Amino acid sequence: MTSETVLPEDGVAQVAPPHGKTAALLILTFGTFVVGTGEFAIMGMLPEFASSLRLSPADAGYAITAYALGVVVGAPLITILGARLSRRELLLCLLLLFCLGNVLSVLMPTAGLVEVARFITGLPHGALFGISALVAASMVERSRRGWAVGRVLSGIAISTLVGAPFSTFAANHLGWRVAYLIIGVFGFVTFLGVWRYIPADRPNRSNSPLREVTALGNMQVMLTLLTAAIGFGGMFAVYTYLTSVLQNVTHVPEWAVMLYMIIWGAGMLAGTNTGAWLVDRNLDLAAVLALAGSAVAMAAFPAVLHNGAGLMIDVFLVPAFVNALGPALQTRLMDFAGDAQTLAASLNHSAFNIANALGASLGSMLLARQFGYGALGTGGALLSVTGLLVYVLAVVVLKRSGAAEMRGPIT
Repeated sequence: MTSETVLPEDGVAQVAPPHGKTAALLILTFGTFVVGTGEFAIMGMLPEFASSLRLSPADAGYAITAYALGVVVGAPLITILGARLSRRELLLCLLLLFCLGNVLSVLMPTAGLVEVARFITGLPHGALFGISALVAASMVERSRRGWAVGRVLSGIAISTLVGAPFSTFAANHLGWRVAYLIIGVFGFVTFLGVWRYIPADRPNRSNSPLREVTALGNMQVMLTLLTAAIGFGGMFAVYTYLTSVLQNVTHVPEWAVMLYMIIWGAGMLAGTNTGAWLVDRNLDLAAVLALAGSAVAMAAFPAVLHNGAGLMIDVFLVPAFVNALGPALQTRLMDFAGDAQTLAASLNHSAFNIANALGASLGSMLLARQFGYGALGTGGALLSVTGLLVYVLAVVVLKRSGAAEMRGPIT
């Protein structure tokens, strides 16, 4: 399972996978698809989940909270503890933990123990996504890093299009425990694929947790993470209550709700791939267009609530613009994180989950104060604008420091 390092024309070292880039990128994409399915599946199976454990829908939602908390805690903790492991070694450990969490979710008899299992399952989430992106970038020339990162992260969007609906179907016909068992099995298939197809990079046994943490002192890293924690929030302010909007405001037929969800997933997939394409041409432009475009799309949300066709277009555009931001921020962290690339890449997904909580909380507050569903779009637009301002600040600080050429290769 050895690999070799090659030096392309642009002078940036690449890692050559033992069985080719195509197979390696495919297994990494499959891995993000499986983990993404594990995250989003419960949203569609929540009624069956709540019924089987004799919970109210509100109480059942704590399982979602437990998973998100695991993501936020696990990304920095596991990455720091695994600082001396190679990326392949760490990926294998994370996948085993993911499989264990899903098996425990199946076996636990009470709601409280299931929540503990979901917390455990969430622990490897951020690090898995972050390290997968780093491994993908290390296998291609610098000019194609955005494409490689977008390719791997597109598995998350595909999970909303295919994985989550399939999980809902499995839960409705076989039970939610069987659905999680299937996800766990797919996680083990990913483990075997990583074992065979991902290059065995050399571990840095001299690295230390303290070195990972101190390397995060880079202002550009912190501003990029702050952009993610705020800029992604608007999408979740809308998405959390989209079903309620469709049922209570737009009044679409019950069957059409799933259609809107599929369109949302298609927007995520289109945005990830378009953003990745643009990153390889102009990274800063990709981030600015994503944030500005998402602000406009969400600002239009109140105007299309009562128009099924208009809302359908907006339901595509909101996730498309927001998810175009993902490859840009992930690649930017690679440029500036230095010795903390693994930790920074993982924290990007912690920031994403912080944005999830921020957006959902903002939406809840706006609705509780009787501002109406249209305010979800307005509030989301404000988050996108704030994220844009933070990103512009990062660019201005970089230019004034004269450190624009500090961006480095993936090592």
